Amino acid sequence: MKTLTLIIPCYNEELVLVESYQRTKAVLDSLPHKTEIIYINDGSQDNTRDLLNEIAATNPQQVRVIHFSRNFGHQPAVTAGINYCQSDLAVILDADMQDPPELIPEILALQEKEEANVVYCVRKSREGESRFKLFTAKLFYRTMNSMSEIDFPLDTGDFRLIDRKVMDEFNHLRERGKYIRGLISWVGFKQIPFYYERKARIAGDTKYPISKMFRFASYALLYFSKKPLKLVMGLGFVAVLVGIILAIWFTLGKIYGFSHAETGWTSIIFTIIFFGGVQLITVGVVGQYIGILFDEIKARPEYIVDEKKNFPH
Repeated sequence: MKTLTLIIPCYNEELVLVESYQRTKAVLDSLPHKTEIIYINDGSQDNTRDLLNEIAATNPQQVRVIHFSRNFGHQPAVTAGINYCQSDLAVILDADMQDPPELIPEILALQEKEEANVVYCVRKSREGESRFKLFTAKLFYRTMNSMSEIDFPLDTGDFRLIDRKVMDEFNHLRERGKYIRGLISWVGFKQIPFYYERKARIAGDTKYPISKMFRFASYALLYFSKKPLKLVMGLGFVAVLVGIILAIWFTLGKIYGFSHAETGWTSIIFTIIFFGGVQLITVGVVGQYIGILFDEIKARPEYIVDEKKNFPH
């Protein structure tokens, strides 16, 4: 009998947590596997902590809880779940039920049939999300594939099944700014898709506003690609070429009279603006990579655990 763990990060999920647990437990009780749930409370500010403690107290054999000392983010929360998981298989999903736990039996059946190490869930549709969110999500995944050295599955999130082999390799990865779905793709082994319809949240608001989405996307891009450095280098060459062309144009215009700009004004202003912009972009991109190096060199932990419930000694 294989063992199965559900890894569920939570941040301010008091409105959905009880229903989420009931639906998830019903699914797990129908499976032939030995099952458990690891909830990771990512520094919630609402009643999530107390609700998780109550759930853990009512089901100490099946529910384990990790409380962070503060909000460290979704990716560190998922990382903690994988770090503490001891099962043969793990499924990562969110507490808001956009990724329905009722699909888990089908995912398990597909994994067993194909003998896959990873089953990544591909969204055929996404209910309850704005056109802007849908557009930016599609743009993000396709940009990542064009910029990265490896191919990522399109239109996927962290909702996926991973086996013990993948978890062990993941736990060897030491970088702090993890883009988990990218790292799981990078690890390799046999990975297959599972297509599903993503539902709307059963309650509450998204925990990924525009600012967090942008930060998440920038981490994913910078950790998995050096192409931004190549692009700004190419932009520098283009700037030099434009500068040479402008110099020739204004010189010939002065000689043959087809340029009537004030002497020196146009060329100086245009050159300052253009080359100043190129320099700022280049310094900004390089600065982002230096910032990543700075964070990695400090070697701070990705998360700090405040309290654990129902874990073995």
